[in-house]
Parts: sequence; C-alpha cells; structure tokens
Amino acid sequence: MIVGMTQANTGSPVSASHVKAPDDQEVVYFDGRPVLRGELTFAAIMILLGIGLVLTPILIGVLGSAWPPTAVTVICIVLGLILPFTPMIFTRTVRYRITSYRIDYEHGIINKNIDTLELWHVDDISYQQSLADRLLNVGNIIVLSDDKSTPRLELKGLPNARPIFDSLKERVIAVKRQRGVIKFDSAS
Repeated sequence: MIVGMTQANTGSPVSASHVKAPDDQEVVYFDGRPVLRGELTFAAIMILLGIGLVLTPILIGVLGSAWPPTAVTVICIVLGLILPFTPMIFTRTVRYRITSYRIDYEHGIINKNIDTLELWHVDDISYQQSLADRLLNVGNIIVLSDDKSTPRLELKGLPNARPIFDSLKERVIAVKRQRGVIKFDSAS
C-alpha cells in the first residue's frame, strides 16, 4: 500500500489503495520544500551566532581599550543580522519531487540545479528522526545509490516523512523487480 503520496505542488500527504502496475502512470509521493521546523537546530545555532556577531564589536568596545574599526563593526552587524535567516533561505531554495520511479532534487539560490535519481539505482535507504523531529512530525530520508552524479542524497526536513520512507522502500524493491535488477555481493 502506498501511503504518503501528495497532490501536485501542495506537499500535503494523501493515500492510495495499491501499488501501481509497471505500465501505469508515475505516482507522486511528495512534491514540495523541506519545512522550516525541520531546521530548528540549524536555526538555533544561526541565531546564536548572529547574536554573538552583533555583540562582539560592542563587547570589544566596552571591555577593550579601543572600539574596533568601523569596517569590522559593520561586517559583524550585517553578518549577525543575515545569519538567522539562512535556515529560511535553505528551505526556500530546495525542492523535492519524490515519485514512484525517481527522486528530483532541485537546489540553488542564484543558479538552479536539478539532480534526478532513478529508484532502480538505489542501493540503500534509511530514515532518521530525532526526538525534536518526532515532536514536530518531520524527518530525514537518506538514499545511497550507485548513481554517478548522486551517490548520496539526503532529503532533509520532510513533513510526515515516515509514510514517504515506507513508500519509497517498497517502490525501490518493486522497480528493481520490474527492471530485473539483481544485486550480487562481491564478498567470497
């Protein structure tokens, strides 16, 4: 059973009643961006660094014998104000499209890059979820593959990630069977 499919461009999960036959159309499990709540640890670190950068010239000026140069002060304050927004920038510049046959990973701020990973290339798939992630209903899926351009793909901050992971796991097996892909161990 495929659970965790999404309606196109919404990122919200829906369910289906069965795994589609190989000749059926491609099914979309997720199409959307990572959620900001999945980047809480990163956001907290960036906020603390931002506060530290803003306070550094002030503390040096108050505690030291001389105020730091104006350029250093301006750079610290500007960086301190920008850093807290980096998690939001990350979530706005990344997009995942996970279907029954491939994973598209779009990323980039100025230049857009799209990497496609066909599911039959997948060697292993794992799921990570911290305690905070469980409370916020987000998770990370790590995909290891023999694909030359994308040997390791980490899908971070996915909302309701467990059903997507379960669907991907089932589809990897189904797609490999459809294509007749057999994995041999090289150990003797």
